[in-house]
Amino acid sequence: MSDELIRSVEAPDNPNIPDLRPGDIVDVHVRIKEGKNERIQVFKGTVIRLRKGGNNANFTVRRIASNGIGVERTFLMRSPFIEKVVVNRHSQVRRAKLYFLRGRTGKRARLKQKFN
Repeated sequence: MSDELIRSVEAPDNPNIPDLRPGDIVDVHVRIKEGKNERIQVFKGTVIRLRKGGNNANFTVRRIASNGIGVERTFLMRSPFIEKVVVNRHSQVRRAKLYFLRGRTGKRARLKQKFN
């Protein structure tokens, strides 16, 4: 009984989000409303964490903005505002959460590319 109730409340999966892994370099196309206008904004960066958890599943993308300032943005996996996610590259990483990238800039922040 309770499983059916939980499933009825959960948001549907977003089919535009592929399987992501930490270290992936992605382009996240997000729909943004500004007044009456609606546009798509692209956020390019590295996936530094994935959080499972059904309805609350999310992933965090980090990029370096101007003047070397790091910007992180968290997206819900089931969000209808995500238009699409394009995986540009897979990186070889040895841990699930890449928080160590926060303290690194420049060449030290690079990840080794993974070839399948």
